[in-house]
Amino acid sequence: MRLLIVSATPFEIAPIRQFLETHGESDKEDLYKYENLEIKLLVTGVGMTYTSYTLGKFLAFNEVDLVINAGVAGAFSKDLEIGEVVNVVSERFGDLGAEDADGSFMDIHEMDLIPPNESPFLHGQLNHPLSAEIAFLPKVKGLTVNKVHGSAKSIAAIKKKYEVDVESMEGAAFFMVCLLEKVNFLEIRAISNYVEPRNRDAWDLPLSITNLNKTLLHILTNLQKKE
Repeated sequence: MRLLIVSATPFEIAPIRQFLETHGESDKEDLYKYENLEIKLLVTGVGMTYTSYTLGKFLAFNEVDLVINAGVAGAFSKDLEIGEVVNVVSERFGDLGAEDADGSFMDIHEMDLIPPNESPFLHGQLNHPLSAEIAFLPKVKGLTVNKVHGSAKSIAAIKKKYEVDVESMEGAAFFMVCLLEKVNFLEIRAISNYVEPRNRDAWDLPLSITNLNKTLLHILTNLQKKE
C-alpha cells in the first residue's frame, strides 16, 4: 500500500519520522518501507497556498492509495480536550470572501462567486465522502483560515456564522485537492489549544504532537495488518 502523510511543518510529524527511521527502511529522502507499506512524508509548509501547491504537485506525478493530513488544531468547544485527536469529516474556508459595510463577513458562496453546491462543495462545505464509514476518533467539522481567530469579537462572529468544531490553516485546501484529484484521504488533528482570546501560554503542543503521532502509528499498524 502506498501511503502519503502530509503535514504543514516537520515538527508535527517528527515522532513518526523517527519511528520510521528506526523501524523502517529508506533509500530515498522522506520515503520509507515499513512492513508492507510504502510511506512518503510530505511537509508542505504552513497555510492553504503552500498546501495546495505542494500536495497538488506531488499528486500530479505520483499515485497513492491513501493520503493522511496530520497536524494540530484549535478547538472552538471545550467539549474537546487539549491533546485529543479528532477526525475532521468536513471543511470550509473561513475567510475567503469580503467584509461588508457593517463589518460582517460574506463568504465566497454568499457573494455568488462560487455556487455553494458546485463540485466539490455541498452547501458551501467540503465533505469527506466516506465519513459515515470512519468509526475511529471523534468526528468534527473544520474551519480553515489564513488568520487564526484571536479576539472575543471575531470568535463570537465566526461561531455564530458557522457550525464548526476546530480551526486550522490547511484543512480545506487539503480536502479540496484530494476531492478534485479523487484520491482517498483522511484528516486527523490533535487539539493544541482552544480558539479563545490569544493566549499561547495555554497551548500544549508537546502533548498534542505526542498524541497525534501515537494515532498515526496506530493507523499504520492497522493498515499494515490489512495488507
